[in-house]
Amino acid sequence: MSTLRRMSPRRSYDQYCSAARALDVVGDRWTLLIVRELLAGPRRYTDLHADLPGVSTDVLASRLKDMERDGLTTRRRLPPPGAAYVYELTGHGRELLPVLQALGEWGAPLLGERRATDAVRAHWFALPLSRVLRDAGAGTGLVEVRLEEGEFHLWAGDEDGPVYGDGPAPEEPDARLSFDAAACEAVARGELSLPEAVREGRVEVLGEGALAKELREA
Repeated sequence: MSTLRRMSPRRSYDQYCSAARALDVVGDRWTLLIVRELLAGPRRYTDLHADLPGVSTDVLASRLKDMERDGLTTRRRLPPPGAAYVYELTGHGRELLPVLQALGEWGAPLLGERRATDAVRAHWFALPLSRVLRDAGAGTGLVEVRLEEGEFHLWAGDEDGPVYGDGPAPEEPDARLSFDAAACEAVARGELSLPEAVREGRVEVLGEGALAKELREA
């Protein structure tokens, strides 16, 4: 089946419209969520599959082939001792960041309360939080975020490197933010601004960097 998938022509809306052309490339189910994961930097296939609960191995492999064909991703082999293949976004693929941010902002009111069947990963809050930091007028810097689901870090205001990463910050961050689940979800849904959450004591801001001071004083 995967061979037939590779050999068959890509389906198209056949409309002379830039939105339709874009959806020809990224409109398939899972494609934009793969982009979301790869905004963290290079990822192995097994990592992608683990953080995209619900996708089958066949569909994930097919989407990655399509994305490589369309110039959104590349695949390379890590040097020893890793010796594994990783997928990463091209510059063209990274240009989808503002698309995902806008889509997330539009979808924030649709989140509602978390359902019992909803999967969640801590780093899925990275894009909403980067938007919230931007809207709060925060400066640039490395931010470490601690949630009940785990930790991640993001680079606020960085236009070139990875947007975020799993786990603690790789170096001393400019600010550390600690959220409880309710505060994190309220901020993600747009019901609570980050400065409001800080002033109300629902978000703890640690650190002596300029970014931490800005957030405490906002």
